[in-house]
Amino acid sequence: MTVFDRLSDALEKAQAEQDLPDFIAKEISTVLQRRKDFAGRENELEELAEQISLYDTYGQTGYLGMGVNHVILQKTLDRLLKQP
Repeated sequence: MTVFDRLSDALEKAQAEQDLPDFIAKEISTVLQRRKDFAGRENELEELAEQISLYDTYGQTGYLGMGVNHVILQKTLDRLLKQP
């Protein structure tokens, strides 16, 4: 299983089970469609897949501040998509 497979699986699960916002899903889909552009950036993509699997709509807001919310995902995506 490649990092793109893991990213795709995490995306599908987060959309189906964790109410991942559509605007985030769209950007992740862009990464998946541009695989050649992200060759050699497997560590960053692994981090993104992990964050997606930990996504929680209310992450970072509770008593312990745990989980990954849309703001954290957006920052990771911005970093990925803006670097050459």
